[in-house]
Amino acid sequence: MNFTHLFQIPPQSDWFHLLLLSLIIFILIAVSEIVRRFLHWPQEATRKMVHISVGILLLLTPLLLKTSLPLLTIAAFFTIFNFIAVRKNLLPGIHIERDNLGTVYYALSFFLLIFIFWEDYKIVIIASMMIMAVGDASAAIVGKTVKKPKYYCLVRDRKTVQGSLTMFLVSLIVVFVTFLLYPAFLSAVDDSIFLLFIFAVITAIVATAAEALGDKGNDNLTVPLLSAIVLYFLLSSTKQLQIQLFLGIILGAIVAFFSYRAKFLSVSGSVAAFLLATVIFGFGGWKWTIPILIFFILSSLLSKLGKLKNDDLFEKGSQRDHVQVLANGGIAGILMIMEIFHPSPFNYLAYLGSLAAATADTWATEIGMRWGRQPRLISTLKSVPPGSSGGVTLAGFSGAFLGSLILVFSGMLFIQSPAHLSEWLLLLLLAGSGFLASLVDSLLGATLQAQFQCKVCHKHTEKKIHCEDKKTILVSGIPWFNNDVVNFCNTIAGALFAVLITQFV
Repeated sequence: MNFTHLFQIPPQSDWFHLLLLSLIIFILIAVSEIVRRFLHWPQEATRKMVHISVGILLLLTPLLLKTSLPLLTIAAFFTIFNFIAVRKNLLPGIHIERDNLGTVYYALSFFLLIFIFWEDYKIVIIASMMIMAVGDASAAIVGKTVKKPKYYCLVRDRKTVQGSLTMFLVSLIVVFVTFLLYPAFLSAVDDSIFLLFIFAVITAIVATAAEALGDKGNDNLTVPLLSAIVLYFLLSSTKQLQIQLFLGIILGAIVAFFSYRAKFLSVSGSVAAFLLATVIFGFGGWKWTIPILIFFILSSLLSKLGKLKNDDLFEKGSQRDHVQVLANGGIAGILMIMEIFHPSPFNYLAYLGSLAAATADTWATEIGMRWGRQPRLISTLKSVPPGSSGGVTLAGFSGAFLGSLILVFSGMLFIQSPAHLSEWLLLLLLAGSGFLASLVDSLLGATLQAQFQCKVCHKHTEKKIHCEDKKTILVSGIPWFNNDVVNFCNTIAGALFAVLITQFV
């Protein structure tokens, strides 16, 4: 990517247009608040009015401004301003809930898009923000006004099937229209109408899935960023890679569908897996796809062998939700995206390390719980009940290393070993990285992970609700540091160990 735009000095005309844009945005916010109070409109209506108006206004920015600094300035300002406004309960017509940071994410996503894509891919900025401004707002409006809504809930926000269909159709239209309005930005692309239409369809599918998984306004960040990454890949890649992304979406949909039918994943987990698979399968090809498929298939089958002893102590069951999917595979997805923007052999080493860590942790739990003897807490070596966070067994250690070894072996065909390492030594070092990360996982589970006690049965558990739907009492750890946070830290540790160990051994 080219970031020379960050050092360009804006002409006076850019600062003038910046002031003009800021003034118009403030006027839109003020007018919407006045109209809401005068006409007694619901808060959601005025928020969407501003949402759409500001989005359409952003469509003009590439024509009005020659440099990126003014836009970065205004985006940063509104990110901070909106955060303060939400926390101080200012502008209630725009900021409905104090825990909903949608307006903050909206401005932040614009800042990130300008920062990354301004120099060579302005059309990506425009199309992605238009999806968020018009597509998401249209989906919300239809969902609120349709006569016979069909509701669904993937996370906490309730959405409608009609709204999601609207999101897809409007997103498709705005992306396609953006292509037609800015042909000069497509000079390096085969600009056949049919191909551009297919690009719009692919982007709309990803945007709709991201919006469906949105919660408390975070889709204002995930939708434009994921849409932008997909558009960038499509507009900057060869025909072969474009076809690869299309096939990746199909494969991701198949995996998500059958994983849901087999009860490996919940509905939210299936949608998250589809998005993760689109990124990894579509962008990375078989080199990146095979290891994560090995992790997912073998770990899911292992978790379905039978009911675990004391599985009522775990916060969640074997059917993974979206948070579990992202906790185990989110770092892998981020590394895949890093490879698109900044290719490096270290990305793939870290990728295998993160998945090896996730595999080691899963196999340690499943094998240790089924065939291990009395576990001991890794921090004190005292005996603890089976299933206790931080509890380890010899069988669990064996399972962790075996799972890590199998995962790394699945990616060895695609690795070019560093000059100072043989292939077998590299295999063992990467497998060891996953194993060491699983020990970090156990240590965090024993020390920082939240542990609760049931008021009824007095058992220690990871669950906040236990017997008779009674709230449990926090007895140790940090309240928000649950098993998903531990798993996420585990995959980060695996990625770091993989890079560090292979470089310094």
